[in-house]
Amino acid sequence: MVYLDRIYTRSGDAGETSLGDGSRVPKTSRRIVAYGAVDELNAMIGAARAATGEEIAANLATIQNDLFDVGADLCVPEADGDGSESLRVTSEQVSWLETTIDTFTDRLEPLTSFVLPGGSPAAAALHQARTVCRRAEIEVLRLTEHETVNNQVVIYLNRLSDLLFVVARSANDDGRDDVLWVPGGQPK
Repeated sequence: MVYLDRIYTRSGDAGETSLGDGSRVPKTSRRIVAYGAVDELNAMIGAARAATGEEIAANLATIQNDLFDVGADLCVPEADGDGSESLRVTSEQVSWLETTIDTFTDRLEPLTSFVLPGGSPAAAALHQARTVCRRAEIEVLRLTEHETVNNQVVIYLNRLSDLLFVVARSANDDGRDDVLWVPGGQPK
């Protein structure tokens, strides 16, 4: 359980912060940048959630909770054979995303072109969250080049950007109001 009796601690005033294992790192470390991007993604999803209908909002609520799990996973470095009880993202969380993607995809209009981000305010917010998700995935991948990271985190973020694309289309009247790319032309 988390208990915060005050927000400021002054412990980060010199440009360092603590990881979940108690170690101190610069706030510019790849690990901090990676879970900072996940935090930004969660905020973007919160904004999109506020703009969507009940069905999409309920799914986004689950995702926001999962993104706290992603952040918790990233904030505690993996150690070889440490046997720790740290919270880790699971394949079941990824499977839930895949099932949700399939549920929404089944009712979408087939694509005949690439989709431009936009349409309804909800769809635009979901597309923006999708792009932030892609950036968060890239930051986690940069981290994996230097440190061990639970592979399910990378997979989760990859599937999440797919889900955000699909629900953005759903928010555009199941794709009927998507704004389609017209190569060399003007969108209609």
